[in-house]
Amino acid sequence: MQQQQYKVIVLDLDGTLTNDKKEITPRTRSALTEAMRLGVKVVLASGRPVYGITALAEELDLKHYGGYIMAFNGGKIIDCGSGEVIFNQQLDDRAIPLLYREAKESGMEILTYQGPEIVTTKRENKYVLTEAFINKMKVRQLDDFPKEVVPPLNKCLIVGDPNPLHQLELQLSVLLKGKVDVYRSAGFFLECVPPGVDKSLSLQRLLDRLHLTREEVIACGDGYNDLSMIRFAGLGVAMANAAKEVQDAADYVTWSNEEDGVAHVVEKFVLRAAK
Repeated sequence: MQQQQYKVIVLDLDGTLTNDKKEITPRTRSALTEAMRLGVKVVLASGRPVYGITALAEELDLKHYGGYIMAFNGGKIIDCGSGEVIFNQQLDDRAIPLLYREAKESGMEILTYQGPEIVTTKRENKYVLTEAFINKMKVRQLDDFPKEVVPPLNKCLIVGDPNPLHQLELQLSVLLKGKVDVYRSAGFFLECVPPGVDKSLSLQRLLDRLHLTREEVIACGDGYNDLSMIRFAGLGVAMANAAKEVQDAADYVTWSNEEDGVAHVVEKFVLRAAK
């Protein structure tokens, strides 16, 4: 395994690249910088909107090293070097009022992203505030969400307590089959994205552009929305803080996001192999 020369490192953010304070530690930053100096491309792959990823991309200097952002779980791919949007998949505008109605009837709140802001049905909702903290974005409440949001949208997020949200997930997966894909990225977050948006499918699009193969990829993640890319990559890595199902799907389980798990992988499988 160590003999393989990996050329791309794909990283989920929350629970993977960042620690519980949503920070990249010095050791992890140093290991990734050294890998990029060797020519390895770093891809930040997250359910976050572009705005919620940009600061981390800047911290790692992905513009200089030619890295990539895969936002909205792969719904939008940006070349940090050129700023070019190389893939962009958006929700059908007709789905937005339906998602709003189903969320409100279930006692949930819904949000989406407009530039540097999160716009939502209830500004002070604790789960809305969690999403704002994760992305370091301001929140604006809309009086009439379906009429005031400005499409096209890459995704909506329905938030609520885990048990009723799970019931809504089951309901929407039947109601919107083939129109909107729904899945939870956390117990209290229900992602609503265009059909077929998936980290591994978007990663394949990027690899085609780079003329690289999946065998040359390391993918690290901790969530269920990381499963596809962990299974897809030549070296699929789960964090020690990942759920058992995610760990079982991985080729390697690294340390937790609180223990520089990403740095450990880069040092073990990229930097050591380069010496």
